[in-house]
Amino acid sequence: MSEPFRSLVLNRRFGDETLRVLELILVSKEVKSSVEVRSGLRQFMRSESLSVLKEISEKNVEEKLLMLEFLVRTFALVGDVESCLALRYEALLLRDLKSRTHQWLEVPYLEWLNFAQQSLDNGFYSIAAKACENALLSLKGKSAEQPTPDGVCIERISTEDPKTDEVFETEQVIQKIKKLKECAMASASSHSVQTQTADYMKKRLKQKSMVCSPVLKKTTCVASTLFRNGIKKRNQRKLNESRSLLGWS
Repeated sequence: MSEPFRSLVLNRRFGDETLRVLELILVSKEVKSSVEVRSGLRQFMRSESLSVLKEISEKNVEEKLLMLEFLVRTFALVGDVESCLALRYEALLLRDLKSRTHQWLEVPYLEWLNFAQQSLDNGFYSIAAKACENALLSLKGKSAEQPTPDGVCIERISTEDPKTDEVFETEQVIQKIKKLKECAMASASSHSVQTQTADYMKKRLKQKSMVCSPVLKKTTCVASTLFRNGIKKRNQRKLNESRSLLGWS
């Protein structure tokens, strides 16, 4: 069922037509198991995307961004959140880098902020924190700048009155970004600690098992011997009592 889409990708037909074919495949009633289809398409696109990215390494920035956009949309459709966010991040970084010579590629702070929130929601805490840093940097003014107490520079929207509503709103945005960054860093730290703790506990349980096994085996063996000896003594006692009643010596 997914062959038409695979064929288009293999023939490097990247565009809206190919995405429409993919959408039709995913909603088709003929698909017996959408989970299997999506899984197969995810594996296929992960493999092909590596080849595609190598092929466009020498292309100009516009072609690279178009290709990244296609891949992002494709991974979003097949439900591969990790690949989708990873490629979106690459596209944002590329735009940010090239914006020094191509101003139209500049990434607005709101785009960085939205990406940071999505990364945080999906558990990519370090990426979310980095996106917050880029969001703060994008608020820097290019000419007239107003330094904030923490050293971050923001564009002075009104040169006549720095306490205008617009400037106040900008300062609120900065606080929002900083709080989001703190949340991402705390989550990253917590996740790291939890992972290390889980690994440590697994290691300790394994070591404890290795140490306790011989002891447990020895204890079980001793208990079994004592139990058998107890039965023998009881049987012997009953036998002696029987002999005594019958007058046997």
